[in-house]
Amino acid sequence: MADTSTNITEETIAEMRQLAERYPQARSALLPMLHLVQSVDGRVSPAGIQACAEVLGITAAQVSGVATFYTMYKRRPGGKHHVGVCTTALCAVMGGDILMDVVEQKLGIGEGETTPDGLFSLERVECNAACDFAPVMMVNWEFMDNMTPESANRLIEDLAAGRVVHSTRGAELVGWKETERVLAGFPDGRADEGPAAGHASLLGLDIAADRGWSAPPARAVQASETTQEEAQ
Repeated sequence: MADTSTNITEETIAEMRQLAERYPQARSALLPMLHLVQSVDGRVSPAGIQACAEVLGITAAQVSGVATFYTMYKRRPGGKHHVGVCTTALCAVMGGDILMDVVEQKLGIGEGETTPDGLFSLERVECNAACDFAPVMMVNWEFMDNMTPESANRLIEDLAAGRVVHSTRGAELVGWKETERVLAGFPDGRADEGPAAGHASLLGLDIAADRGWSAPPARAVQASETTQEEAQ
């Protein structure tokens, strides 16, 4: 909080107002506005908090309450590549904790820290809703599926060397600030890059198609529910 430096400009303020105008209640724009602050300052800065408060007509304390509640908002500068390792439930069983150890050793930092060169930051993340691809890592919120210690090491090396890296089910990886701008609601035109779903997610659908299975019509389901209610 002592660091009051900022890269927020009048253009940024104008974009904040643009976001606020998208909602019936301007305050609803606070979440994307905080992402916009991160895309500019690399964190939720004191100046960013104040700017959000002034645009929305709320207090800085109210903005801070939101910024400290959600883990996607960072109070300290993150790296160009923000790496998240899922260690929840299935990912942990499939090797998530081992992946976390490998990445920590490779980067020389612990969770919640950033490398001295500002290239990487590391986070232990909760479930990414990708259990069918466990263990999962994320880079700038893009999925890296079915990871192993070897592929995790290779991923870090490729990013450090500036090589082109593609998400398993998404676009080519860009920097964390660029991703934050997209999350703020300013598309970069790459939403359709990469597959929308992987084989594991579509397996049940493929089996159903192969065997000619289909869901019952809605009327049949409603009739069945009515019969069950009458029986009770």
